[in-house]
Amino acid sequence: MSHILVTGGAGFIGGNFVLNWLANPSADGIVNVDKLTYAGNRKILDAVEHDLRHVFSQTDICDRTSLDCLFAQYKPRAVVHLAAESHVDRSIHGPGEFIQTNIVGTFTLLEAARAYWVTLDGEAKAAFRFLHVSTDEVFGSLGPTDPQTSETAPYAPNSPYSASKAASDHLVRAYFHTYGLPVLTTNCSNNYGPYHFPEKLIPLMIANALSGKPLPVYGDGQNVRDWLYVDDHCSALREVLARGRLGETYNVGGWNEKTNLEVVYALCDLLDQLRPKAAGSYRDQIAFVKDRPGHDRRYAIDARKLERELGWKPAETFETGLLKTVQWYLDNQTWVLDATSRQFGNQVVNQYAA
Repeated sequence: MSHILVTGGAGFIGGNFVLNWLANPSADGIVNVDKLTYAGNRKILDAVEHDLRHVFSQTDICDRTSLDCLFAQYKPRAVVHLAAESHVDRSIHGPGEFIQTNIVGTFTLLEAARAYWVTLDGEAKAAFRFLHVSTDEVFGSLGPTDPQTSETAPYAPNSPYSASKAASDHLVRAYFHTYGLPVLTTNCSNNYGPYHFPEKLIPLMIANALSGKPLPVYGDGQNVRDWLYVDDHCSALREVLARGRLGETYNVGGWNEKTNLEVVYALCDLLDQLRPKAAGSYRDQIAFVKDRPGHDRRYAIDARKLERELGWKPAETFETGLLKTVQWYLDNQTWVLDATSRQFGNQVVNQYAA
């Protein structure tokens, strides 16, 4: 059986990618490599637990020996690198883990992939791909009237998280230009959808709203993000992996620029419709809290290159994607409660301290 190796496949985007990929009966198998940190959750993978095409390995991407064994055993035709520490607030309070996973881990994976790739012959070597999944945060903050960020924008990371991802992007680029490793890079905007760990904005607001807790909004709530439904992101990754030009970077965005406050208002309004309170609106629970250090004001992705070269564009609008997301969380409260209990509560208390 032919395989691809996916890192971070028990996380939010990685888990959705695995489920989407294996929904195709003729798809290659997946070797799913995940360290299972607080944000990794094998329950995301329940639907493929008994699928013979899915091999799970609890492995740290900093563990070169284990990576070498996986490459040797399964001989993947591609790597999709999604493993990362990704929460900005956690990177402010404890940047060390971000340096280790996002920089050292990416370096270790690149070295393992390169060592494996050079042993391949002919068609197998030519067909091999290393797809590195990154973020729009590496480009830094935009002003309210600045054009959307293209792939050629200069890097200007402003948090330990985005700096660590920027470093990993540069390593991937260097391995293409120095060693010829056949790499591809994507930089995506804010993802949302099912299985999102409930420290992030949308799932946190849903969970707090339903439990009657305050809905903490940083600063004035006017920070802007481009929102991308996770299934759309997965479809973009498949297209880039299959047809992207080697060494190229592709922005993946949803064309949905929204302020944080607009997102919270939209969530409250949907919950008012789908799970109304006994009295009043969920908007009544909104509470503005002290802004976080270095909070970038606006991210906005220009994804026209991906549409022009590969014909990809998102299938979901923000309204359709958000409705699907809210309904999923309402229908899967057991999963949410389990995820919320995983070394999570104290972080949120510290994160949104007024």
